[in-house]
Amino acid sequence: MKTVDIIKNNLKNGVDSIASLIKVVLMSKRASAACARKDKTLIVMGNGPSLRDAIDNDCDVLEANDLMSVNFAPLTPEFFNLRPELHVLADGLFFETEKKGNVAQMWEALGRVDWPMTLYIPAQRRGCPEIQSLPSNVNIKYFNLTPAEGWTWLTRRLYGSGLAMPRPRNVLVPSIMSAIREGYARIALIGADHSWSKTLWVTDNNRVVSVQPHFYRDNEKERDRVESLYKDIRLHQIYESFAIAFRSYFAVKDYADSKDVEIVNATPGSFIDAFPRIELKNL
Repeated sequence: MKTVDIIKNNLKNGVDSIASLIKVVLMSKRASAACARKDKTLIVMGNGPSLRDAIDNDCDVLEANDLMSVNFAPLTPEFFNLRPELHVLADGLFFETEKKGNVAQMWEALGRVDWPMTLYIPAQRRGCPEIQSLPSNVNIKYFNLTPAEGWTWLTRRLYGSGLAMPRPRNVLVPSIMSAIREGYARIALIGADHSWSKTLWVTDNNRVVSVQPHFYRDNEKERDRVESLYKDIRLHQIYESFAIAFRSYFAVKDYADSKDVEIVNATPGSFIDAFPRIELKNL
């Protein structure tokens, strides 16, 4: 690397580090304490379309390991069949006063959980009224969505304290970081297709259309909500967001490696290129 590039990189890390500290001071709240080391595997179930095949063909593997689900998974019968140990909600959508799309139904479904489960939500949503109505067997834990970049020694400390994490463009980032804080020694990803660019196009009216399929079928209310989100978004903004998401996984891997936590991707055809691949049946 040229001297000028080294200087630029050092300056950028310095600026990013200072900005991260300011964000932590202004945005972060007390997170739940980290757990003791667990010498077992947690399977993080993203809601991508490939999860359907995993459930249909490798359900025995899922039943043999601890599970984490995300977002709208409680609206599916599979959620109640698999009974995941952990569930993660990160999007501010779930905590708005006006419940859009299927949000109200999702909270109602969580209220029917009848097994011991830990629900992770942002620390900034600690006063969310919906969690007050959840059954006592649902344990609430908190994480900070505060993004941190910069010097590695600093970001690792911030991540380890639970005060920050790599930029959480997708729910899988807080999911994996929460799994690490839960003490799991090995984390496997399924349903983490991230093949969004395959279903992205622009209409003749220059409107960007982004279809993000799930292992379940979205109803009309949810499709309308997603369509409204992309109404005023331009294509370059979407690709910039994609870049943030995929770059964040490398920061997650670096932190996991520093904690001696193994992360493997068992999602066939996944676009995530940060983690080694494995077939779910060989987990």
